[in-house]
Amino acid sequence: MKYIKRHLERKFLSVNSAFKAILLTGARQVGKSTMLKHLAKKYKRDYVSMDDIQNRELVQSDPKLFFQMYKPPIIIDEVQKAPEIFDYIKIICDETDEKGLFWLTGSESRKLLNKAGDSLAGRICILQLFGFSQSEKLGISDDEDFDFSFENLVKRQKKRPTNNIIDVFPNIWLGGLPEVQSLNEEQREAYFDSYIETYLMRDAVDDNGINDTVGFRKILRACSSFIGQLLNYNDLAFAAGVSSPTAKEWVKVLQKMGIIYLLEPFYNNELKRLVKTPKLYFCDTGLGAYLSRWLTPETLMNGAASGAFFENYVVMELIKHFSYSKSKANLTFYRDVNQKEIDIVLEEGEFLHSFEIKKSASPDKRIIKSFNVLDKTTLNRGSGGIICMTDKPFPLDENNNLIPSNII
Repeated sequence: MKYIKRHLERKFLSVNSAFKAILLTGARQVGKSTMLKHLAKKYKRDYVSMDDIQNRELVQSDPKLFFQMYKPPIIIDEVQKAPEIFDYIKIICDETDEKGLFWLTGSESRKLLNKAGDSLAGRICILQLFGFSQSEKLGISDDEDFDFSFENLVKRQKKRPTNNIIDVFPNIWLGGLPEVQSLNEEQREAYFDSYIETYLMRDAVDDNGINDTVGFRKILRACSSFIGQLLNYNDLAFAAGVSSPTAKEWVKVLQKMGIIYLLEPFYNNELKRLVKTPKLYFCDTGLGAYLSRWLTPETLMNGAASGAFFENYVVMELIKHFSYSKSKANLTFYRDVNQKEIDIVLEEGEFLHSFEIKKSASPDKRIIKSFNVLDKTTLNRGSGGIICMTDKPFPLDENNNLIPSNII
């Protein structure tokens, strides 16, 4: 399979010159090792994996010998399987001022992040990789800052194909895991079935101490039925047949594993009576579609959950962009007790950008009136609009536009 350039590469190489170690995390099979091996072709370094039991045993029994055999700069893959290694990486880092000594990869887990943060505080940068974005699949560079002005939206559109629901939903249904991209429907079913059994269930047991894999699998599937909804642990627990405290704990595990994403609600001291419950999304829409038993792109596109999956897709595209970009932004959603809602509130500096998400080519333009609830804050209103299936950007007023979903 031809290598697909990842947008995180720019940021990874930038922080490489500032930190002695970088830990690249993410869900299983999102392409962490592939990206680092690709970069290592230009930035020469050895590669070693903790998947190899001999390497793990050597780290545990004779770490000095291990680092005589594998000298930095080095890639160490699957470090969560040998957490002892962080103590010795710390010793090496403290003996030199050289940067970029260690490129580490590890699947998301609470223990891994805690161990890395405790042992290598001030020496390590932790980055997260997601599955392919739509721009990565199309081979489109996304290095520029995202400006939501009409002029910039038109500029971005010129680099992309015409927005078309017939193209968008196969992309949502397939998801972003690299190995899935070239599979047919039968192979995709087999892949996700294996992915859940050989990776997710094993990590649930080995890394998170979960023994009830049947119940955990039910929670995973139940989560896919609540995509785009406020997270209600009682409803989730009832759907999976487990207790509410168990559901809450296992949702945290799935979040740490990089399987689900919890979008937090907007909070501002100047606004009262806001909800405090996050909304649930899947980091990979393909996995979510598989768990929900949408067996083809057509059934997903025409099914009752199509709007929720479209919203999930848009939210994660924005999350990926701002995780990899130079600009800092905080993504939340707005909802108050009066049921006033804004799908995405993007806080960037002193500006608030508001977005509605609609699976329509001609959404009702009046819905942007809900954005006025944010005028009570001291932050400035920035450009926003309705992210939808329109084929080209269209101005709605001075600050808001219709935004094609495939240009975000």
